[in-house]
Amino acid sequence: MPWDTNDYPSSLKNLETPVRKKAIDIANAMVDEGYEEDRAIPIATEQAKEWYENADQSEIKRVQQMSDQSLKSRDEKDNRSESRPELMDKGQHVVAHKNGWAVQTEEAKQPSEVLENKQDAIERAKEIAQNKGTQAVIHKKDGSIQKKISFDE
Repeated sequence: MPWDTNDYPSSLKNLETPVRKKAIDIANAMVDEGYEEDRAIPIATEQAKEWYENADQSEIKRVQQMSDQSLKSRDEKDNRSESRPELMDKGQHVVAHKNGWAVQTEEAKQPSEVLENKQDAIERAKEIAQNKGTQAVIHKKDGSIQKKISFDE
């Protein structure tokens, strides 16, 4: 179930607005990646709190202004997408994309995110891989592997 600012878990109600929105965004992404809702919520909450402590004011403001549409899950935005729990054990790859850098689960049909900045894509891939206990594989623009970072549990 995708959450938004009008419909979210009660455990998020006492969080500051930008932390709550970030937690909703992270939880929706985790559910899209195959996490169970009851696992995604506490992980997303902790990550959102950590993000808030380390984010600069411009990033906090950007999240504060996020619309409910940007918080919807990929499945809701694109009904052609399907849940693929078999991808839970697969690593995250950062690859060049026509719109920047893509974060894509190994064997996935499409990227989970496309970011303008490679470093942002690397951080997101590491975050997902760490949560899943897999690895992040960073590629160069030519497609060759630049670095592998393992988060095996």
